[in-house]
Amino acid sequence: MAARDWTLQLNRDPEPVVKPMPKARIGLKKGDLVLLPSARLVDDFIRAIPKSKSVSLLEMRARMAKRHKADGTCPVYLGYRSRTVAEAAFEALERGVALKDITPIWRVLDEKALTLKKLSADRAALVLAQRRKERL
Repeated sequence: MAARDWTLQLNRDPEPVVKPMPKARIGLKKGDLVLLPSARLVDDFIRAIPKSKSVSLLEMRARMAKRHKADGTCPVYLGYRSRTVAEAAFEALERGVALKDITPIWRVLDEKALTLKKLSADRAALVLAQRRKERL
């Protein structure tokens, strides 16, 4: 089986969608507007976080929802898209892109993030090392 091309996933991902919740869950009521973020939206958000600053995934969900006039951001979609962004960043690193030029995923992924647990051990270690380096 061929390896997944995360960079392709990042670049072909559809635009974010805001739609009414079909049923109550994730802290939203039926009919509340929920943001289903694209990987590109997540990537752009993370790239805008200044060096040595961190944003929790919960705060990220709230900020993105507010920017898109939604009542909330779907945590499942955010998890999927965060992994896409992280894996695409590592693909870029493997292609020779400098660490300073990849998406700084360590500014949103901490040791408790479920997405971090889905990365390989060496990739997760690099994320945590970068968090220490930036004192996050």
